[in-house]
Amino acid sequence: MADPFEVRMRFTSLLHHLNASTSSALKAASYALKHSDYSDDLHSCILEQLERNSMNNRANIMYFLPALCDVARDKGEVSYGRMMERDILRIVDAVAPDDGSGAANVKVVRKVLRSLEGKGYLQARTVGELEEWIGGRDLVEGGAVSPTKGGVTVVNDQVEVAAETAVVSATLRSTPQSTARDPYVVNSGIRLDKRQIEQRIEEDRERHKRAREGIWAVEQVSSDLGVDAEFERCWEEASEVDEDDLQMMKEEAEERAIALEYEEIGVKGGTAGAE
Repeated sequence: MADPFEVRMRFTSLLHHLNASTSSALKAASYALKHSDYSDDLHSCILEQLERNSMNNRANIMYFLPALCDVARDKGEVSYGRMMERDILRIVDAVAPDDGSGAANVKVVRKVLRSLEGKGYLQARTVGELEEWIGGRDLVEGGAVSPTKGGVTVVNDQVEVAAETAVVSATLRSTPQSTARDPYVVNSGIRLDKRQIEQRIEEDRERHKRAREGIWAVEQVSSDLGVDAEFERCWEEASEVDEDDLQMMKEEAEERAIALEYEEIGVKGGTAGAE
């Protein structure tokens, strides 16, 4: 049987090295599931790392929670999901505290909460109350900037990363006079260096890229292989054929016939020249 202290230290190291890649989250989740006998201790590690680590690490751990719950549910382990639901208030407060240091993480919290709600780990009422509770925490003291304020408006996924970058930058710029001497100290006293900011920007870009990879996929809800969910959706969304469609098809058929005729003439000409 594994040593409890060694298990905690190994899991803590995995949490500390989480990044935007799926593999790092699955590796930590698989380790937690492998040592589910110590689920209480490992859950306490998550809470400790959320309260001690940097803004970037807290965001990565927040994104890790749905992956942990998914892996645990697939294996029939419910303890991690229940403990997450029990301590969700503490988790949210650690990732996006109200002192302004976690302003850039408010968007992360909202996104993960909606993901947990969609997968059935949290109730809609709980998520609504939490979103209302953290309302305004993405406003940095001395200069309110958020993805919908400060001149940055999110209109699609293309500018979403830029909006989050604006929040991170505003967290540094909009500080009290006591931190004016050091532009990388936020009003909670937590120091953010340039490397952390650049790392966060790259990780946000990677997450948005992965989120768009499967946006086209259609879930196959039926076990009958003869039912193509993607075809059925396209069929439902397609409009009825009218006279304009028939005329367009006729013109396209004529153009294809002409193109094939020219191609056939070209092939014959090339053959004759070779002879």
